[in-house]
Amino acid sequence: MEKFELHILGCGSALPTMRHQATSQIVNIREKLFMIDCGEGTQVQLRRSRLKFSRLNHIFISHLHGDHCFGLIGLISTFGMLERTADLHIYSHPDLISLLQAQIAFFCKGMSYKVIFHPFNPKEQAVIYDDRSISVETIPLCHRMPTCGFLFREKPTLNHIRRDMIDFYRIPLWMINRIKEGEDFITDSGETIPNKWLTTPSDPPRTYAYCSDTAYYPRIIPQIHGADLLFHEATFVNADEMRARQTQHSTARQAAQIAHDAEVKRLVIGHFSARYDDEKQLLKEAQEVFPATLLAQENLQINL
Repeated sequence: MEKFELHILGCGSALPTMRHQATSQIVNIREKLFMIDCGEGTQVQLRRSRLKFSRLNHIFISHLHGDHCFGLIGLISTFGMLERTADLHIYSHPDLISLLQAQIAFFCKGMSYKVIFHPFNPKEQAVIYDDRSISVETIPLCHRMPTCGFLFREKPTLNHIRRDMIDFYRIPLWMINRIKEGEDFITDSGETIPNKWLTTPSDPPRTYAYCSDTAYYPRIIPQIHGADLLFHEATFVNADEMRARQTQHSTARQAAQIAHDAEVKRLVIGHFSARYDDEKQLLKEAQEVFPATLLAQENLQINL
């Protein structure tokens, strides 16, 4: 299968701690790197991940709370010092454009590359990125300011052609892609070889859903249904549900309930409050509802 990986760069919430970095993730799809959120210190975490800066061309910002975007100007500046030439695309609420352009004009004069903004409405579900391999669509969430998650959908690939059939029927190179697309093969003697004899089904397309920051919000369930991996914030334990409501965040149990009801394959919880010294209590609460739950941690890599 083609590469589809999630790298956790930071999984803490707003208050900085010695244990967790601010929110940021990298989705690696076929060696194209897509960043989700860019909290303070993200570029250091990106170096620690050993991912190549040059392959990061798209950054998606869920909302404009500082712990999700304070790292942007530092990363943009560093790219300039590295004499980057490829365009950097940033997808966000429109308000980020004026905020960041002023900083770029002051701190990053004479940059060797362009920063291109793609504004979107976080309250609407929409495809905001699309290429031959994947699409990215927004997931409207429920938070104190306009916020959305992101759904990465891998596109279906062509069927696999069987090597033994290529050799047996002496299939020419020019026919291989046509057979992958569904054509039968006609031999020199005029015999028709059914496509199903020549190919095996392609790998099923995979999906990754990122949902942070948000209160418990069942409206997202139809959109993320059946996802291979869901990241859902779990800022609080269930005993602090009142605080979760006040701040429009989720508890670990609520995150697990979303995963259960959406019938996703795996759940990763993160965006942990600084009040907890040990997140195992969050994991325990989530696993009681949805056993296939993982605890986010810095530099964790998950293969889809």
